[in-house]
Amino acid sequence: MIRRRFLSGAGAAVAGSLAGCNWSLREGLLNACLAAMPSDLAHHPLVEVAWRDIDPSQFWDVHCHLFGNGDSGRGLFANKAITDPTLPQEYVRRLFFLNAGCAHDSPGKVDASVVDRLANQLEAFPPGAKVMLLAFDWARDAQGRPDTEGSAFYVPDAYAASVAAANPARFEWIASVHPSDPAAEDRLDAAKALGARAVKWLPQAQRIDPGSPRCDAFYRKLVALELPLLTHAGDEQAVRSVDEGLGNPLRLRRALDRGVRVIVAHCASLGEGRDLDRGETGPTIPNFSLFARLMDVPAYRGLLFADISALTQANRMDVLPLVLERDDWHARLLDGSDYPLPGILPLVSLDGLASRGLLDPTAIAPLRAIRGHNALLFDFVLKRSVAHRGRRFAPRIFATRPHFATAS
Repeated sequence: MIRRRFLSGAGAAVAGSLAGCNWSLREGLLNACLAAMPSDLAHHPLVEVAWRDIDPSQFWDVHCHLFGNGDSGRGLFANKAITDPTLPQEYVRRLFFLNAGCAHDSPGKVDASVVDRLANQLEAFPPGAKVMLLAFDWARDAQGRPDTEGSAFYVPDAYAASVAAANPARFEWIASVHPSDPAAEDRLDAAKALGARAVKWLPQAQRIDPGSPRCDAFYRKLVALELPLLTHAGDEQAVRSVDEGLGNPLRLRRALDRGVRVIVAHCASLGEGRDLDRGETGPTIPNFSLFARLMDVPAYRGLLFADISALTQANRMDVLPLVLERDDWHARLLDGSDYPLPGILPLVSLDGLASRGLLDPTAIAPLRAIRGHNALLFDFVLKRSVAHRGRRFAPRIFATRPHFATAS
């Protein structure tokens, strides 16, 4: 069981760095992890309206994390820094993730309970709806060797593939291959053969420079295999970063110019980066502005996409209305939850969204009730409920399956 007393005493003090949010605790601290929703909540008008004009068979949540501590014996790894109670910030960060995923913090139960909870939550979704499970490669040194001390966690491709294969009605999977691995191209072939739909990077945590010429062979392979690259851009605040500059959106030009289909996680909505178009000493401006510049390049319209995961979090509320208003982007936006983050209660301020006119106040109570039972459904219904000046996320954003059809 999650150590509630420890969390209550230390959580608010040290866990704010998890996503840079204002931890007012108005939403509470811990996920209640309730069982299946009662029928009246499962069929609440807010839920019914959310599915309007959406074909569940086309709904693939493109950003869903697998995690654990390796107790299944299937290769997962969690850095000792996040399991050591003498390092309170990292330790509490781990406990929030476990609570968000309603994982059993007991020997031999963590890895399996993360998957079980995901499958249970998907029972509230119509048949055909799926999540795309993310593998996560090691941080690696210049020779491509795994850096276990520098890696926050590791989720093998083989593990993600096996979890997806065991429940194909609800799970797809996305590989994670570091371009510095000497076996990277062979690993991409193997991932494709096992049904991977894309490749996931978190550059500043995995020590990947997307703008390096060393990635060119990797990019050629992605194009040949028709595998999109789902990559974080903007600042990273959920796991330890080795170099925030690696998350600069402009570093993705190299992949785009070589024909890679790139999906930018979170619309690069946090932090600031150098305007590399004006040189390595260019001015520092919001990463979102750099991302928007790329989105507006005509040559990238068939290559550059973004997911909307985490855009409803409190630390991204300034960007959310800007994305809602860019309806010219909506055909290039893909829904993702960034699960388990929707289950970390203080990250999403429903009152804050309402106070900014982004959410009808009457939606707050049912959304809170839904989250206590089902963080995945909460994330979907919330995204279908937010609006700015009458503009909402278009239904096409939630029809993500076609973006991965050529990766089958």
